[in-house]
Amino acid sequence: MIGLIIVSHSADVARGVPKIIAQVAPDVPVTFAGGTADGIGTNFEDILAAIEANAADELLAFYDLGSAKMNLDMADEMTTKEITIIDAPLVEGSYGAATLLQIDTSKEDILAQLAPITFK
Repeated sequence: MIGLIIVSHSADVARGVPKIIAQVAPDVPVTFAGGTADGIGTNFEDILAAIEANAADELLAFYDLGSAKMNLDMADEMTTKEITIIDAPLVEGSYGAATLLQIDTSKEDILAQLAPITFK
């Protein structure tokens, strides 16, 4: 099983994207991390906790800004789960990936379909 992790600098965005995804992909495990105690930002410990809390052993990770990716990279080094960090728009990319996971699309096919919208 492949799940998703959503990482945003905004706690509202981090909570909201999984709610949108749940409408089209209720069987895909989605966890999230977003915001900090001081407001906007990301936190390595929260990201690692969201990774570990996800029921899937393999995750596609979506993020909004560069420092979120940096924290995801660090968390990836601290977990035994297989994580693929996707450089695509957070909402559109994660929504598309979730809908494809819901219909049992392979990871390779999902990555191929996300390729046209990835950041280069």
